[in-house]
Amino acid sequence: MSQVEKLKKHFEVCNSISNVEAQAIYKIRALPRRICDLEEEGYVFTKEWKKDPTGQRYRRYTIQNHKVD
Repeated sequence: MSQVEKLKKHFEVCNSISNVEAQAIYKIRALPRRICDLEEEGYVFTKEWKKDPTGQRYRRYTIQNHKVD
């Protein structure tokens, strides 16, 4: 299963993901590139900067719509 396919399955269950989650769960090292791949297929995301409890900034990608086949 490709990384894009893994993300599609993820977004069927959860509506958002961060880079750390993508790396730990799916072994995806280039999440922004995979999100771009999904956007090229018609998916729409919001991208929000957040801070974890230690003050480290990270980006959370939230799906706004699923592509309709």
